[in-house]
Amino acid sequence: MKVKRYRVFILLVALNIAIFLFSPTVGAKSLQLTWKNLLEMASILPPVFILLGLLDVWVKRETMVKYMGDGSGITGVLLAFFLGSAAAGPLYAAFPVAGVLLKKGSKLSNVFIMLGAWSTTKIPLILFEASSLGLKFMLVRLAMDLIGIVVIAYLTQRMLSKEEIESIYQNASGR
Repeated sequence: MKVKRYRVFILLVALNIAIFLFSPTVGAKSLQLTWKNLLEMASILPPVFILLGLLDVWVKRETMVKYMGDGSGITGVLLAFFLGSAAAGPLYAAFPVAGVLLKKGSKLSNVFIMLGAWSTTKIPLILFEASSLGLKFMLVRLAMDLIGIVVIAYLTQRMLSKEEIESIYQNASGR
């Protein structure tokens, strides 16, 4: 069971070793990049998990359902955009957040919106674009992102069957 769970990790370790044996120069660079990425993840994930633990304990399921659940309407959408845009860290840190939101009863499309916002509408990125590429570019890109994220989130939720949606919620809750 453990081997199956870690098969991708084991495959990547074996691939790194094979690259190192085949081409020591490329292999050394590959191992160096792998180590750098592991250290980066080790510095980012613990604070994320601490915050998720606090979110899990402090925010009641009823509150999450009220503000981001099925009946949340525009409030849930705006909150999802805010959570994603204000979040710090790389996209892989967003997936544990998405899991907790699902576990707490957030609407699936709101979780998709949060993930989309996390990946494309970060506040520092928007400020950088406005200063580097101009306000007009930033506003056009932001408007397209906002529309695109909402459309993709709702289309994705509608394309999933009830069984697939239930499976997503079950996986998030650990059942």
